[in-house]
Amino acid sequence: MNYIGSKYKLSNFIKTSVQDTVGDTLKNKVFCDLFAGTGIIGRSFKTSVKQVIANDLEYYSYVLNRNYIGNHRIIEASDYIAKLNQLEGKKGFVYKNYCNGGASERQYFSNDNGRKIDAARMQIENWKVSGEIDDNIYYLLLASLLESADKVANTAAVYAAYLKKLKKTAEKQLDVVSASFEITDGNHKVFNKDSNALIKEIEGDILYLDPPYNARQYGANYHMLNTIAKYDTFVPAGKTGLRPYERSNYCKKGEVALVFEELVKNANFKYIFLSYNNEGLMKEEEIRQIMERYGRYDLVTTAYQRFKADKTENRNHKAIATTEYLHILEK
Repeated sequence: MNYIGSKYKLSNFIKTSVQDTVGDTLKNKVFCDLFAGTGIIGRSFKTSVKQVIANDLEYYSYVLNRNYIGNHRIIEASDYIAKLNQLEGKKGFVYKNYCNGGASERQYFSNDNGRKIDAARMQIENWKVSGEIDDNIYYLLLASLLESADKVANTAAVYAAYLKKLKKTAEKQLDVVSASFEITDGNHKVFNKDSNALIKEIEGDILYLDPPYNARQYGANYHMLNTIAKYDTFVPAGKTGLRPYERSNYCKKGEVALVFEELVKNANFKYIFLSYNNEGLMKEEEIRQIMERYGRYDLVTTAYQRFKADKTENRNHKAIATTEYLHILEK
């Protein structure tokens, strides 16, 4: 999935830095990814630690992590995936509000794909309500639908806007491909809560933090994924059909330092790692001063290329050199 702030390319750097800092084996450690996003970092640690705790405020993220982190035993879902791909399309909420053929004339998906998303989402819910599938299969199927729908979305990068004309990938027929996950012995936990509230309820050994860097609100940029995941009833707002969403204090310049320090203060973890880059609302020195008040501080950095999307068909366009900071606190 194309995702703002994804740590996919940085996962090896982060894992190596954690291992170098902690020093001994990770197999008896509890690792928490408090701003989990698509679950990339939690997945990279899942087979190495005793338990992963994953959390994110956005529901689409919860769905992804409930599958990728929460599911840890073999699931046979191929028959259900095949049935989803055989469904006739239906003119449901997505088609009516986010496709050109609907009354709104928005064009996040082709008409055919919008109808297929509706049919698949309705069927998944019917299976769940009837008791035919359990929670593990339910979230695997939802995660599969989200990721498959994202591949045919008619956007340049995020869902803050759609393209006026269907691009080539959006013209392709939606094919629901099963999401995978790592098999482990450990039982993992996944939450859908405010991070500053959850931190008071959990404990462990390693806390990894990857909060928003800037003013971008993930609830707005990925509202379409939340709409498919929740499949609830609301009145889409404005030209882009936004749904109501919670605004994170980590995206507010006047609030971010206060909520970050509150989080560090309340964290019952020995090691805290904060991913942040040189374009963030909090500056390096400000973060250092906060973390030093609660223990021994260190910093490691790496240079990498991130991509800035343009407004054409290309979802990844211009490479930009940036520096990733991994702030380290031993409490």
